[in-house]
Amino acid sequence: MHDAVAAVIGQDRPVDLPMWRSFWDGLHERGLRRGEAVALLASLSTALPGRTTLTALLDSLAERRPGHAGSGPGAFDGAVNIVGTGGGPRTFNISTAAALVAAAMGTPVVKTGSRAYTSSMGSIDLLDRLGVPLTGSYEETHAMLESCNIAFAGFFVYPAELALLARAVLPLDIRTLGRSINALGPFLADMPVSAQVTGVSDARLASALRTAAAHTARGTGRRVWLVGNELGADELLGCTTNRVHAHEADGEDEFTLDPTLLGLRPGTLEGLRPRGADPAAYFRAVLGGEAGREAEDTVCLNAAALAVAGRTTGDWHEALRCARTVIHDGGALALLERLRTRAAVHA
Repeated sequence: MHDAVAAVIGQDRPVDLPMWRSFWDGLHERGLRRGEAVALLASLSTALPGRTTLTALLDSLAERRPGHAGSGPGAFDGAVNIVGTGGGPRTFNISTAAALVAAAMGTPVVKTGSRAYTSSMGSIDLLDRLGVPLTGSYEETHAMLESCNIAFAGFFVYPAELALLARAVLPLDIRTLGRSINALGPFLADMPVSAQVTGVSDARLASALRTAAAHTARGTGRRVWLVGNELGADELLGCTTNRVHAHEADGEDEFTLDPTLLGLRPGTLEGLRPRGADPAAYFRAVLGGEAGREAEDTVCLNAAALAVAGRTTGDWHEALRCARTVIHDGGALALLERLRTRAAVHA
């Protein structure tokens, strides 16, 4: 058995950078034994590893990615990514709505995402329904960001090793075996934004993901906010108190975000459930302010977080007012239509 696999299963010693390098080399060269990829993913999904193994894992994948023009801190200067770790209660796609609202407010957004793992529809599934394309390169992402103030990045931002792992475990389901990889996904995407807001649904992952966030902040200069709440959603919620762990290159902070102190009214999760047979139609209703108060409050809160994390503004109340404005004056829906029209023109 490969040393990295044995160490992850046994949890008796850390997996260092050379061991991870050897594992990825074996994966590329088809030199692993049958079942080793399955064993690794199953063990990681049972429990994310400790600090040394986890940071070495992140570094081993980061160093294998080809360099790209304009990479590094500030490559998408001022842009923010909002991406969750998956899981939690069933809601409409809050992060995608917040990304569009924040971009319509003036905060540049470059969003990564995935297809559904634990939910019925991931951000990429929804974008397919809406007719909004993913970008296929960093150059295309730059062009989209300059044209529309938002871009939805495609799979090119993720390490090639993830696709190789998915093939290696066939015919087993990567969505079940790869839950740990999905949770780490926000820290695996090579997306050189200035800030990132990542929701954590599973409190058991909080410690490992704080390690990943701190490591990312130190290594890239990116501001990383990890957000969570007692209801287990992987976004900020307007109906409960939220916790934010803010990581910077030179340290970290923690604060509580109480929606009632920001003027939001009490609500329930029920107002965040997806409704109707057409997810795309309901999503448009959310962007147009026609999906109810709870939906609007939560989208506005997450859009405001993007503006504050991205330092478009430091005033939460102002950010919330701007978010409501672009919902009710049609700015968010107009931006969605611009993306759709641009896709049709460039088809």
